[in-house]
Amino acid sequence: MCGNTMSVPLLTDAATVSGVERETAAVIFLHGLGDTGHSWADALSTIRLPHVKYICPHAPRIPVTLNMKMVMPSWFDLMGLSPDAPEDEAGIKKAAENIKALIEHEIKNGIPANRIVLGGFSQGGALSLYTALTCPHPLAGIVALSCWLPLHRAFPQVGVSDPAPALHLLVAGGLLKHW
Repeated sequence: MCGNTMSVPLLTDAATVSGVERETAAVIFLHGLGDTGHSWADALSTIRLPHVKYICPHAPRIPVTLNMKMVMPSWFDLMGLSPDAPEDEAGIKKAAENIKALIEHEIKNGIPANRIVLGGFSQGGALSLYTALTCPHPLAGIVALSCWLPLHRAFPQVGVSDPAPALHLLVAGGLLKHW
């Protein structure tokens, strides 16, 4: 990994899988609640592409309301599973800013935004989706696995006649009926 990682806390101990050739693209993949980036780095290493760097940061360990305030790796606090449950707006926005700093770091180190895919599973997928949709840079795509859109009420409804954004989106698992 090139460049100074001290200004990007999530990079200091992130699990990474380097490309075997000159890296011209990056995949940033966020784990789910209670997990770490290591398991996803292991999985991604089995499908590694030679010119792609895979970055799997670790969420901070915080008390999670949903799990009786147990301290565990979590990108933000979860208060409930219902679409109407209160959300940790400040925590979600702070986590998204941390991921955007990681994206900025990759851009400054030569990976264009349109060659960066942001993805995740469960809570990590939710944060990936929110971050990519609020990111000022046009990313190559989003991979959102078994997740939801945090702070979904803050997003305007998209009509059928609205032009489609130039963003590739893969959503798999979960229910879309609440979006």
